[in-house]
Amino acid sequence: MTEWYEKSFGEDYLLVYKHRDVQGAVHEVHKMINWLRLEPNSRVLDLCCGMGRHSLALADAGFQVTGIDLSDVLLREARDMDTDKRVEWVHADMRDLPLKGGFDAVVNLFTSFGYFKEDGEQLKVLQVIRRMLKPGGSFIIDFMNTAYVTRHLVAQSTREDEGQYIEEFRKIEDGFVQKEIRITDTTIPDQKARVYHERVKLYSREQLNHLLHEAGLIVDQVHGGYDEEKYDEQESSRMIFVGHRPEE
Repeated sequence: MTEWYEKSFGEDYLLVYKHRDVQGAVHEVHKMINWLRLEPNSRVLDLCCGMGRHSLALADAGFQVTGIDLSDVLLREARDMDTDKRVEWVHADMRDLPLKGGFDAVVNLFTSFGYFKEDGEQLKVLQVIRRMLKPGGSFIIDFMNTAYVTRHLVAQSTREDEGQYIEEFRKIEDGFVQKEIRITDTTIPDQKARVYHERVKLYSREQLNHLLHEAGLIVDQVHGGYDEEKYDEQESSRMIFVGHRPEE
C-alpha cells in the first residue's frame, strides 16, 4: 500500500507550496548557524531537504551540504536550482540513509517529521540523526507546536493559482493533523479533482523530548520561531529543538 508521502510530494506539491520563498530560508539559516555554533566548512546534512532552499542557503554560507529527500520531483527542482553543483543531493528514505555519517550538524526543518503512524518509525528517524552526527555534533528539529496548531487550525481554505483551483481541508483526528488537498484544472470543463493527503503526528514538547532521549540525543534549547523567541506552549507557532549527540 502506497503511503501518503510517496504520492503527495510530486508536481502538484510545487504548486500548492510555491509560496515558500528563498529569502526566508536565508534568514532562517543565519539563525540556525548561531544556534548550532557551526565553524566554516562544517559538514551539514539537510534531512528531508525538499526543493533545497535551506540546503543552498547553507552552502552559500560556506558549509559542505548534503540534501536528502524521498521525492524525485523535489530533488529535481533542487538540482535545477543548484547550478554550481554545490550540494550533494541524495534520494533516500529518512529512516535508512546510505551514508557513513560524521556530520557536524543535521537539520530537519518545517515539520518534516511525524509522517509515520507508529512512534517506533519516528524513533528510527531520530536514531538515524544520531548515527549521522559525529560525537558532539548538533541537530535542529523544527516541528509544529501542537497546542498552537490545535487552537489555530483553519478547517478549510480555497484559492486559485495558474488556472488550478486548490481546496485544502484540515482536521485533527486520532492524534494526527490531517489534510486533504483537492486540485481542479479550471481550464478543462468537468475536470476531476486530483486528491492528495497529508498526515503528521502531533507531539507535545515532553513527548518529543522523550523520543529524542530514547534515541540518545540531548536537547539544549527549544525556540518558538526563527526570531529567537523563547518557546511558549500556547503562543509559539513552532517548536524548534536544538541539541547534540553526546561525546563518546
